[in-house]
Amino acid sequence: MSSPNIYLRNLPKKYVRFQEAGIRTHQTTAHHSILRETARNPNQHIGIYYMSMVGSIFYEDQNMGSSPLMDPFYQEPKTTTIVYHTFNVATLTVNSRRWKEFMDNRQQGTVVFRIDIMAVIRFKVSTWGSKHHKMHANCDVAVGQDGSILPAWKNKKCPVYFT
Repeated sequence: MSSPNIYLRNLPKKYVRFQEAGIRTHQTTAHHSILRETARNPNQHIGIYYMSMVGSIFYEDQNMGSSPLMDPFYQEPKTTTIVYHTFNVATLTVNSRRWKEFMDNRQQGTVVFRIDIMAVIRFKVSTWGSKHHKMHANCDVAVGQDGSILPAWKNKKCPVYFT
């Protein structure tokens, strides 16, 4: 029984709009991200029930937002499912140092985010099912000034582990 393969496929052309906050020591970012990833079931005779799937976006280990990615679904053996989701994160408040790092990285042309995906799954073998498993996928991705994934980071296979 093989675990699903998760690949990060695309982020939006415009990923961040900036606005100043009223507090000097903190900056606020209005954020809008589009996540496109694929979940591949590599098994020949084993289906996968996805009971839930939640995605989170992190910058420098600070959670920018989390959201359910899809309704529950069943994935047939040897198939690929596209997960397409828009994150609408109202605000991200960071300290002055972190804000400066973000702005410096953006100006230099590379901002690295981490995408965490957590899914509760069950395997279906013939007529019986397995217990629930928590599957995690962590994907680092670098985007340029325009918000596009940089070429070296496109179509990366994300490490998957279970808890």
